[in-house]
Amino acid sequence: MSEDADIEEMKAKIVTLEERNVRLMEDLQNAENEKRYSETELFRLQKDVAHIRSELERLKSPPLVVGSLRDVLPDHKVVVKSSTGPDFIVSVSKFVPEKDLVPGARVSLNKQSLAVMEILPSALDSVVTGAEIVEKPEVTYADIGGLSKQMLELREAVEDPLNRPELYKKVGIEPPKGVLLVGPPGTGKTLMAKAVANATKATFIRLVGSELVQKYIGEGARLVRELFELAKDKAPSIVFIDELDSVGAKRADVATSGDREVQRTLMQLLAELDGFTPTGDVKIIGATNRPDILDDALLRPGRFDRIITVGLPDEAGREQIFRIHLAHMHISKRVNPAALARATEGASGAEIKSICTEAGMLAIRADRDIVRPEDFDAAREKVLEADRNKGAGAPPAFLYT
Repeated sequence: MSEDADIEEMKAKIVTLEERNVRLMEDLQNAENEKRYSETELFRLQKDVAHIRSELERLKSPPLVVGSLRDVLPDHKVVVKSSTGPDFIVSVSKFVPEKDLVPGARVSLNKQSLAVMEILPSALDSVVTGAEIVEKPEVTYADIGGLSKQMLELREAVEDPLNRPELYKKVGIEPPKGVLLVGPPGTGKTLMAKAVANATKATFIRLVGSELVQKYIGEGARLVRELFELAKDKAPSIVFIDELDSVGAKRADVATSGDREVQRTLMQLLAELDGFTPTGDVKIIGATNRPDILDDALLRPGRFDRIITVGLPDEAGREQIFRIHLAHMHISKRVNPAALARATEGASGAEIKSICTEAGMLAIRADRDIVRPEDFDAAREKVLEADRNKGAGAPPAFLYT
């Protein structure tokens, strides 16, 4: 009996030891988990400390002076002009690549020694950077009616040199540098430029001429320089300057200070269009409805080599424009595009679009989802009568013939 009791006692001790071993293994696992967590936290804290120290050192570092590079000299020396005064001959940090040292570059200078520390990106005005159209315009050639001849001339001057430059090299000629679209308002000048931008892989930069007219002396000329600088950086690119007459009007002998500033901007635009460096993959499109007031220097060959007249559409053109807009509308079978074209003599493309929109609005007012011929008749009378009264002071039609 005593032997059995000893065996039972030993079994009980073994069970107890096994339970203690399990608890110890669990405690060991927990300790290892705690260790790994502590090491992770220590590593994170060390990174935070290093980041804070580097940020503290950066904030304690002396400020840098912005300057411009004037000339590159031997022995890793350069001539710089600081924003605070005269020109200096200074050293260049070994971390600045020599290939980036080009005259005109913006640089940061050490405040004490004025040594070049780094090359800064070119600073462009927000007016210029905001002119870049990131997404391609949705307008295509199929959306333009009655301007087949004008579109052919525009494509030959802008699209072909960008997409097929080898054609001009084979013939041995240089493509036109700039294209000027002239014509009454609403005839599709801006639409044509958007269609060409859609058909090419070029960057489309659109700016209204009045945005180049600034209050302070030299600001307009600076914007023109930065506009063409952006176009060269983004090449191949298309620069579209709408309402060109606002900055390209004829220069007068007697002028106010504001007029003189506009003339300075115009002279900078002339220099960029006819500059010493070729425009390459940069194409210029201008648009105006007042060609009679443009400066003669702007119109000479070498700047705007091709002038395209975008006049009011004829009957066949009006019918084509009507068909383009009616294709998206729910119309009655009695609506005849040819009859609409005959009834809208002298209407522009914009007016035709307005007639279609107004006819749809009249159908909605009558609680219908189908546009009827009488809706177009009422819309035609409303739109054309309003536009005729509004356009009483428009330039005469002979300016565009």
